[in-house]
Amino acid sequence: MKISCIQLAIANHSKQRNVAHALDMIDRVPESDLVLLPELWPSGFFSFDKYLSESESLEGDLVTTFREKAVQRKCYLLMGSFVEKKDEKIFNTTVLIDPSGEIACTYRKIHLFGYQSQESQLLTPGKDVTVIKTPWGRMGFSTCYDLRFPELYRRMLDQGAQIFLIPSAWPKIRLDAWVLFNQVRALENLAYLISCNCAGNNQGTALAGNSMMVSPLGKVLARAGEGEQIISLDIDTKAVDQVRSEFPAVSDRVFK
Repeated sequence: MKISCIQLAIANHSKQRNVAHALDMIDRVPESDLVLLPELWPSGFFSFDKYLSESESLEGDLVTTFREKAVQRKCYLLMGSFVEKKDEKIFNTTVLIDPSGEIACTYRKIHLFGYQSQESQLLTPGKDVTVIKTPWGRMGFSTCYDLRFPELYRRMLDQGAQIFLIPSAWPKIRLDAWVLFNQVRALENLAYLISCNCAGNNQGTALAGNSMMVSPLGKVLARAGEGEQIISLDIDTKAVDQVRSEFPAVSDRVFK
């Protein structure tokens, strides 16, 4: 399975310009089975004043545009997350689109960030753990701050997750924690972890970049730098079952 992460540089541009840039970057990606974008890239995570005004439904122009792009590129497309409006509430929602242009699943971010951030004041937290079956195994979804909560990953593990997909807008000031959590969440669950982080500077906050692809044994297989970049990697999804069979830490769990 070939996976590509598009580590977008977030700037204080218009949503329209950011969408056009993201579409252009997707066209630069080598042929892949799965392409990922980061968290809240259409407006920028720290552009709190735009959350409500730029929110859309799943039936809106933004998701429709990327459904068309998934068909064009004939791949699964994790279009990162955007501010979704539904029933007078707004959510930080990740969308996975399949090669036929259908929405394969959505995940609404459960853990909202409140430290020097207005996300937890403005948005409604999701409630549902999301794991879906794909041609390459079962994939579980989380977003940025969720990385700090291992119990979410255990719940995804209990639902059969073999690969974790994580769009993010993690700041540069906490880069060390980002690297640590990426490796630990993969290692403790003996699962692949693919994270796609933002780069650049949004509303005065420098973003960390360093999108990562981590093996079930916690080894970093690919890692971006700090700037805008595309990273791609072929992974053997059968390795998850092999590792769990040879090193049975998952099945040795006492507390479940």
